[in-house]
Amino acid sequence: MSRIVLRLSNRRNRGIRRRVNIAMLLVAFGLLIGLCQMQEPLARFGTTVVRSVGFRGEVYLLPSGTAKLPKFSKLHSLGAIYATSLNVPPTDFSEGFPGVTGRFEWFAIDYTGRFWIERPGKYRFALLSDDGSKLYIDGRVVIDNDGVHPPQLETGHVALKSGFHQIRISYFQGPRYQVALVLSIAGPGEEFRVFNADEFIPAPNSQD
Repeated sequence: MSRIVLRLSNRRNRGIRRRVNIAMLLVAFGLLIGLCQMQEPLARFGTTVVRSVGFRGEVYLLPSGTAKLPKFSKLHSLGAIYATSLNVPPTDFSEGFPGVTGRFEWFAIDYTGRFWIERPGKYRFALLSDDGSKLYIDGRVVIDNDGVHPPQLETGHVALKSGFHQIRISYFQGPRYQVALVLSIAGPGEEFRVFNADEFIPAPNSQD
């Protein structure tokens, strides 16, 4: 009888261990999903992973009621995020940034970087944003899409020589909850596509 009881106990223990292991896996999975959801809002505009190619965006908080892009030199940056493209289609943004509780409105991001042009010519740019934004190429304003407004698309063009060029996209989000920021480019004879910095790097034998 004792052997039978022992076998039953072992079976019960194995069953309990299985249930505990499954429960632990479910908890771990839930934590992973939660972490991904926390990172998603920030990842829409960039990540904190430093990249040598692409945009570096300085994040700023703005006073409520801001109606246009601020003078960033007078503000204190909360930190930097990095992205190879700016592709945030019109969407809800209610979670805020991780570490900035509930901050889903009245913020700005000033992106800077550089890109390589292999083929010279006239390049067209398109900038969709909600709210305001501006595109600068080599220090010149190419697109002015500033102000508080729903998703709005503006275009511009500039002649570019072969070599490196400086790029800057200034963006701000006013009142809740909708956001949008999409930068597109079209080279000579090309259709518009989302700008991706990975496509605009020099070949190994190119000269800076």
